[in-house]
Amino acid sequence: MSTTTLPRRRKLDVHAYHRMAEVGIFGADERVELIDGEIVEMVPIGSEHGGLTSRLARRFVLAVGDRAVVNTTSPLRVDDRSEPQPDLMLLRPRGDDYMRSHPRPADVLLLVEVANASLDYDRTVKAPLYARAGVAELWIVDLRSRAVEVATAPGAAGFAAQERVSRGAVSPRALPDVSIDLATLFAA
Repeated sequence: MSTTTLPRRRKLDVHAYHRMAEVGIFGADERVELIDGEIVEMVPIGSEHGGLTSRLARRFVLAVGDRAVVNTTSPLRVDDRSEPQPDLMLLRPRGDDYMRSHPRPADVLLLVEVANASLDYDRTVKAPLYARAGVAELWIVDLRSRAVEVATAPGAAGFAAQERVSRGAVSPRALPDVSIDLATLFAA
C-alpha cells in the first residue's frame, strides 16, 4: 500500500507580508492584499470606480466632520493572516488618526467596497471575512446595477441581515443622520 504526500501550502502572517513589502518584493505600483494568509492581486481601479470612491469620500468627510475618520484604500488589520484594503472606511476617531497602527474591525463604523469587476469576489470572499471579524456594517456599491448592498449583524456564518438599495438614500447605522442619496452618488 502506498501513501501519497501532498505538498502543503505555507500561509503568510501579516508580519511576513509587511516584511516582504519592506524589502521590495512587491513593485511600487503593485496592488496586493493579504487574505487568509495568501497574497491576492487586487483588480485595477477603473475611472468610474475611482471617481465614485472619491465622491463618496467627499460626501462622508463633509457629513461626519470630527465624528469619524474617513479612510480610503488603507489596510484593515483583520487578524494575523488577513489585511485587506477596503475602498473606504468610516472609523472611530483616534488621537493618532491611525498613524501608529492600522485600524482593526472594532474601529470600523462602516466599511465600503466599490465593485465592478470585483463584485463576486467582494461578495464571496471579502464579505464573509469582514463578517467573521465582526465588522459592524458593510456596503458593497454595485457599479453595474447602480445599487448598494447593505450588510449588518456580522457573525461566523456571515452577515445575518442584508438588503439591496437601488433608490432613495442609505445611511450608516452608526451615523443615521448621515444620508447618501443614490441618485447623486451614481450621477454621471
